[in-house]
Amino acid sequence: MKKVLGRVDKIDFPQLHLNEIDVKIDTGAYTSAIHCSKIREEDGKLYCTFKSKGHPNFNGKEVTFNEFTFTDVKSSNGHKENRYKIKTTAIFFGKTYKINLTLSTRDDMKFPVLIGRQFLKQKFLVDVDLENQSFKKHN
Repeated sequence: MKKVLGRVDKIDFPQLHLNEIDVKIDTGAYTSAIHCSKIREEDGKLYCTFKSKGHPNFNGKEVTFNEFTFTDVKSSNGHKENRYKIKTTAIFFGKTYKINLTLSTRDDMKFPVLIGRQFLKQKFLVDVDLENQSFKKHN
């Protein structure tokens, strides 16, 4: 049976050294995205700094990715953008899942992470009346 998520939650991303990160469950978005304040590509590796003034749990650590791809992402206003995409893990309801995240600058956004349909499908249902279902059940 699928677990039920609310419209927002707090999630851990262990490989990114990020804990209790505010995420918005966004069924309107296909891909999932994470805020990355500084991205540089060097010698075939991607270096990303997860720092955000509005999100203290974004600790400013730099994470190195040996594998990454690019993908076109269409924003809600129809603007197309080519973004870096990484594979990592996220913990929902105490279970570790693989997740693809595109990297973007979301400093001006309330939520540093959007969880999209590509990740949600066949795993979760979303009830917009609920909040922090995963966080409440495992903390």
